[in-house]
Amino acid sequence: MSHYLVGIDLGTTHTVVAYGEKNDQGQVPLIQLFEIEQLVALGEVAARPALPSVRYHPAPGELNEADIQLPWPRADVVDIPQAVVGSLAQDLGAQVPGRLVASAKSWLSHHGVDRTAPILPWGAAPEVPKISPLNASASYLAHIRAAWNWRFPKAPLEQQEVVLTVPASFDEAARTLTVQAANVAGLNHIRLLEEPQAAFYDWLFRHQDELDPALQDTRLALVCDVGGGTTDLTLIRVAPGQAEPELTRVGVGDHLMLGGDNMDLGLAHVAEGRLAASGASLGTARLSQLTQQCRVAKERLLTPQAPEAATVTLLGAGTQLIGGARSTELTQNEVNRMVLDGFFPRVGPEERPQRVRGGIVEFGLPYVADPAITRHVAAFLAQHAQVSREALGDRAPSGEALPIPDAVLLNGGVFRSQLLAERLLEVLAQWRQTPLKVLHNENPEVAVARGAVAYGLARAGTAPRIGGGSARSYFLMLEEEKETHRGVCVLPRGTEEGREIQLKERTFSLRLGQPVRFHLVSSTADTAYQPGELTTVQIPPFTSLPPIATVIKPTSQTSVPEIPVQLATTLTEVGTLEMHCVSVEKEGARWKLEFQLRAEAAEPQPTPEPLTSLHPRFGEAAQQLDRIYGSRSQAVSPKETKRLRSDLEKRLGPRDHWDTALLRELFGLLWERARRRRRSADHERVWFNLTGYCLRPGFGYPLDDWRVQQVWTLFEQGIQFVPVTQVWAEWWTLWRRIAGGLEEAAQIHIFEDIAFYLQPPGKQQGKRPAGPKKQGYDDMVRLAGSLERLSVSHKIEVGEWLLERLRKPSENPHSWWAVGRIGARVPFYGSAHNVVPKEVVAQWVEQLLEVDWKTVTPAPFAAALMARRSGDRERDLEPELRTRIIERLIGVKAPPAWAGMVREVVELDEADERRVFGDSLPPALKLID
Repeated sequence: MSHYLVGIDLGTTHTVVAYGEKNDQGQVPLIQLFEIEQLVALGEVAARPALPSVRYHPAPGELNEADIQLPWPRADVVDIPQAVVGSLAQDLGAQVPGRLVASAKSWLSHHGVDRTAPILPWGAAPEVPKISPLNASASYLAHIRAAWNWRFPKAPLEQQEVVLTVPASFDEAARTLTVQAANVAGLNHIRLLEEPQAAFYDWLFRHQDELDPALQDTRLALVCDVGGGTTDLTLIRVAPGQAEPELTRVGVGDHLMLGGDNMDLGLAHVAEGRLAASGASLGTARLSQLTQQCRVAKERLLTPQAPEAATVTLLGAGTQLIGGARSTELTQNEVNRMVLDGFFPRVGPEERPQRVRGGIVEFGLPYVADPAITRHVAAFLAQHAQVSREALGDRAPSGEALPIPDAVLLNGGVFRSQLLAERLLEVLAQWRQTPLKVLHNENPEVAVARGAVAYGLARAGTAPRIGGGSARSYFLMLEEEKETHRGVCVLPRGTEEGREIQLKERTFSLRLGQPVRFHLVSSTADTAYQPGELTTVQIPPFTSLPPIATVIKPTSQTSVPEIPVQLATTLTEVGTLEMHCVSVEKEGARWKLEFQLRAEAAEPQPTPEPLTSLHPRFGEAAQQLDRIYGSRSQAVSPKETKRLRSDLEKRLGPRDHWDTALLRELFGLLWERARRRRRSADHERVWFNLTGYCLRPGFGYPLDDWRVQQVWTLFEQGIQFVPVTQVWAEWWTLWRRIAGGLEEAAQIHIFEDIAFYLQPPGKQQGKRPAGPKKQGYDDMVRLAGSLERLSVSHKIEVGEWLLERLRKPSENPHSWWAVGRIGARVPFYGSAHNVVPKEVVAQWVEQLLEVDWKTVTPAPFAAALMARRSGDRERDLEPELRTRIIERLIGVKAPPAWAGMVREVVELDEADERRVFGDSLPPALKLID
């Protein structure tokens, strides 16, 4: 049994640890703060109440080993590079740009990148070691574990009862990654707790001797937790109980990447406008430095005894580190105006967050578009108006007026400022037309860690516990040929931990020996769904989750291709979702489904069976394919083979109208007949053409990863009819069309196969690849432009080759399309951390500006791709260069949308998405952003 209860608040900006020593009755009379030993200066270690959640990656030889020695041996944690963590890392990062890892917790909830890939520090130079958001989080937990074990060697942390907190708004992917980070750090037995609940548990613990009178007039409490990276909202119903009040969590907010970081960034933008030379924007690394200084200034200027102004200094670069420094002042009035009026404006309860196309991206993170926290609170209360009315009872307002809780608990580092706390309380009182009862939180920075310990006591039955079960309802999306999408409820909101929900009224057919993938969505709405209930799903307000999948390998005794199963879903005691396929026929047989948090290779699997509801003439199409590519060679003329595509269109309609389900089923027929593609050059050419078309863009539909892996096995086989140029053209087009589904290793393999032919004539390096000489240079160029998973160095290499060729009039001007794809600021399917640096792309654009865009028709769109606004200054070209491109686009009368995408952050329309892809896309296929 553990000797201590330990609570860890793994925060965006700071990590805090609290603990309590158990007495003989298993109770904890006192909750204490664990002061964390860390480097506070070179060669100096001291204990501090919090560990800054940052890492500094020093350059080789920058620091002496003796100056960064900790009291304990270096933690031997797999896959986590050594670095300086904590206070000293924060100080070093403020002096040396581009080497500080910050906001790892925010990255854990960012679906737009691979959170297990080494991508931090964001925007750092190539020589700076990188780490994944998962391992960065693990490194802070590993430091905590080492510090604890050094202080309590007889009670190792991994043997104690540990509660780790997460935002209530974290989805299943972020929660699962948090558990993985703890496991990497050596903490294999933890429980997760939502941070707003933890703050409330802390309040309950501090008022345990007077709980009834303290909550006597409270029926519904709002917990508003605004930390460094997120705004987290929770409603807790308070009802009379026999011995003590009954507490139930009845509502949680959606994920809002909005907090103190946004405030600091807003002030940094103000200071940047005064400090940056000639109105130029700072690089990501230097903006990060300035943001750190603005955070300190903000905290000083929002105190009751604040000075009139505070100075922030932008250090110089290189040898001008000190001499090139420039300073400016932030005044108390402008900080109040920006933070108070920008983030906590006085708004009415009917106002809602502004939704704009695109979003705000800074340091690579997609912050919410509207920074007004009060508007988000109003939207949250409106979303949960039904349960609020039920909780308030006769105190609820009449008519359509928004029901407002009668008590509020403010938590998070932002509310250290009395001014900010008072503003939010003022707005809430205005909505309610009477002040709310304030549940006093004496130290909002440590309440979550303390509350995690109190939660451990509640679980043991020695303190009040907050009920409520799952904060969300979960739905399995059904694959139906309808415009409206439906989902079946697999776990209703409010389901308690450990209770299994099995959909016994719904049976699924589980194919053996192949990956089976399920797509889930969740909802925080008040609606009381029942297990197995069908509902219409729209995103938003529903939230998509990563798919979950399994592979059931058939046994030697199993002869059937598929088995009937039912789904069973549980909210685990850890706090994550767990799903199983349960056999209907074999008692006790079940298979766990795992969330797919990153793309991983799967074993080759058989082709899925065709769907039953396809085009009414699908059977005729299948017969025609079998006539050309069937096992028996029939008397088919070359002309009939050549016109196979047009014959299919006569039966199925224009191929641009073939939906994704039909395309993938046609692919299945083609794949079954792949061996017969070699009957003639026309057979091979047509097969490549149809297969690539039916599988494009290589992702976006269930089991596409498996399909692409099957086709990839053909690459080493090559083509049969080597002398035929048209066969080569369709071969390269096939790989271009499905490139989005190819893994990085496959794309590198393709690049190595065509690199020799892409190099400028007379300057080729290396030997020509073995085998037949490749043909189809123009198609190879377009293929190269589509390989977004290549390394940055390979992309730059290809771009430079093409640009040198484009200096000659004889080069095909359509190569500019490939240059545009390679240098695009917003990838079509790749990760944002793998784009070509903007400094390199700026040089490419300068060459493009020398071209006559009226005669070189691909040039304008290539320029738009390379200058497209992402909102991330690490990727975006400088404003002056973007302005020149906009003027040229307008001058050649390019579509207005092209100048629009350079001017502001927007989503592509269908036509431009097709131009980026270089082909049409399947109707209604929504690509994953």
